[in-house]
Amino acid sequence: MCVDTKRNQIGRVLWMLSAGLMAAGLLAAQLQAQDFILSQNGKSVGKANLSLKQTSGGLEEKSETKIDMPGLKYDISEHQMLNSRFHLAQADLKGSVNGTSATVNALPQGQQIVMKIGANGNVTNTPLESHPLSVFFPDFDPGALQIVLNLGAANNNAGIWAMIPKQSGSVAALRIATNADMNGTLDGRPVTVHHLTVTGTNSKTELFSGPSNELLQAEWTDEGFAMVRNGFKLTPPAKPGAPPPAPAQPAAQPSQPQAPKPQ
Repeated sequence: MCVDTKRNQIGRVLWMLSAGLMAAGLLAAQLQAQDFILSQNGKSVGKANLSLKQTSGGLEEKSETKIDMPGLKYDISEHQMLNSRFHLAQADLKGSVNGTSATVNALPQGQQIVMKIGANGNVTNTPLESHPLSVFFPDFDPGALQIVLNLGAANNNAGIWAMIPKQSGSVAALRIATNADMNGTLDGRPVTVHHLTVTGTNSKTELFSGPSNELLQAEWTDEGFAMVRNGFKLTPPAKPGAPPPAPAQPAAQPSQPQAPKPQ
């Protein structure tokens, strides 16, 4: 083996170890339990929580979301198992929406993901097209949003699909756009805030995350909903200043009488 080839192989190994250590460091910063406040048009309407736990095979994620407002009573808990690359191994959901109870199970089977939905005494099994970068994607779920952030960071924000547990179940591609970084404070300490725009078939979510890719805030601007992590405050962008005053116009000079022309 020539020296250059051996050097290149050593370089690849060191790069892989470095990338693995970096990913482990980012994940370690997310493992503390996180609590969120949900609001609509600035009025508090609910709360959510999220916990992540490393397992021998990857990651275990649990979350709960509760909303109590006129027209919407939403109480959902979900549980996901993922491998070390944040690929779905199993997802379960249970809860109720406006008094209707439901359970959902999503499980990869061969080239498909089968979504089993139980509601109103009926059970529906829907085979969905399997995508490696699929996210179990209930409404207002901090766990789903955190997994989108992790998958996006590991895959250049490309190729991510949402598995939507509504009606009989469906899949939709997510388009993720990167915006300019912003600023904020977390527990009183300044923090750099990454800003993504996530667009689905009928949804648009503004996502804000910290330096370790941890979820800090989400906004569903079309519905006026926002979910903000306890202790986090996004610094609003500076408002543009008033336009400079227009330059003063020179005062008009009084007209001078013209001398009569000779005849």
